[in-house]
Amino acid sequence: MSFVIFINGLVMVFFAALMAAIALIFPETAGMFEESALLTGFLGGALALASSPRTEALLPLHTFLLTSSVWMVAALCGAVPLYFHGLAGADALFEAMSGITTTGSTVMSGLDETPRGIIFWRALLQGVGGVGFIVTGIALLPILKVGGMQLFRSESSEKGGKELRNATMFASATLQIYFALILLCALLYLLGGMSVFDAITHALTTLSTGGYSGYDASFGHFDSSFLQWTCTLFMLAGALPFSWYIRGVRHNSWKSEQVAAMLKALALTIGALSLWLMLSRDETLFDALRLVAFNVISVVTTTGYASTDYTLWGGFAVAAFFVLTAVGGATGSTAGGAKAMRWLVAIRALLAQIRMSYAPHRVTFVKYEGRPVAPDALSGVIAFFVLYAATFGVTASLLSFFGADMVTATSGALTALANVGPGVGEIIGPAGNFAALDVPSKLVLTFAMYLGRLEMATVYALFAPMFWRELIAAR
Repeated sequence: MSFVIFINGLVMVFFAALMAAIALIFPETAGMFEESALLTGFLGGALALASSPRTEALLPLHTFLLTSSVWMVAALCGAVPLYFHGLAGADALFEAMSGITTTGSTVMSGLDETPRGIIFWRALLQGVGGVGFIVTGIALLPILKVGGMQLFRSESSEKGGKELRNATMFASATLQIYFALILLCALLYLLGGMSVFDAITHALTTLSTGGYSGYDASFGHFDSSFLQWTCTLFMLAGALPFSWYIRGVRHNSWKSEQVAAMLKALALTIGALSLWLMLSRDETLFDALRLVAFNVISVVTTTGYASTDYTLWGGFAVAAFFVLTAVGGATGSTAGGAKAMRWLVAIRALLAQIRMSYAPHRVTFVKYEGRPVAPDALSGVIAFFVLYAATFGVTASLLSFFGADMVTATSGALTALANVGPGVGEIIGPAGNFAALDVPSKLVLTFAMYLGRLEMATVYALFAPMFWRELIAAR
């Protein structure tokens, strides 16, 4: 328990250091970031000094607590400069949680005139959140066996991590690829005409699949086909498994069932919606492909950028984007959502169940990456979808209770849980934001973003009395 407190203290000190750096780089907002750094650094330093860095007694129970607490502490730290900037407490926490979970939903408007220090802070929150979830997804959730994530542990360690000597080297390789992709993205943005500031902030929010932009028009501010295709490519890059990159670079082995399934599904969806756009709106083939590819990949990868208001494309497109919100990127990436791996396993489990209904004596296995899926992993995947559906239902019901219309309640709940960003409808669609919602609704969505990023069960475990009894007994 002391180690958990120690790590949270270090997280606060880390964020204080980032605030101090921004105070130096952006004089216009130096005062608010200096105050934020002093407050956060003092509290974090006090927690770290009052606790112990020893890890000998660290148990899986502590890992649940550590994972859940670190993300909440990070969001609270992220909210401090936003609060000093003038946002209300609920708005600051919503914006920071949306940033650190790389959701991309926002309550802020007038971004075109917002001080650059605040714009950079929002982008930095998403950059940190993206790499934080790569580490969480690769190192912690598979160990905790949350939602069948042990499948990814086997995939990443046996094919992508065994060639590395230890977990530190694997993490180092992951960070190198992450920052190399950010640098390459920023360079191409510069080549496409962005300013240095815009290129850096948008590269951070593209590879983290976060979607915060420095403009009210989101990525639609940049009226450039080159920039939109570049963004499309790197949003997709951020939503692919980083262990897949490592395996490919080191052994030239690019085979992955979830990557192949995800790319095929994207190609089919983009083709169908492009055809719809050409027939319904008389768009040219190239323009339809560009618009559809950008916005579909933005939603599926849970980035949340918008280049246009796709809710104006018609009922078929709105329904398609609503469904796509729940899909998500690949496991072991920066993307949120249910993840391609789970969808693949769930579909195969459903097909296996159908086969058993007409051939009950036939031995049927659900396979993933060429190996039978263990019963505990399969039950974890099924439990995840049940929990996902239940959480979505409760969240949407609460939003309706607080006065949201049906479209806003359902799409808001889904976009928060999937960490996508914009929903559908006039209020929270790609042309709007979440500022019009009341405080209780914003707090519900803040918690939903937190739940979605940590795969729900990691957080729900903390509400079980048995968890705390076992934790106390283990001391």
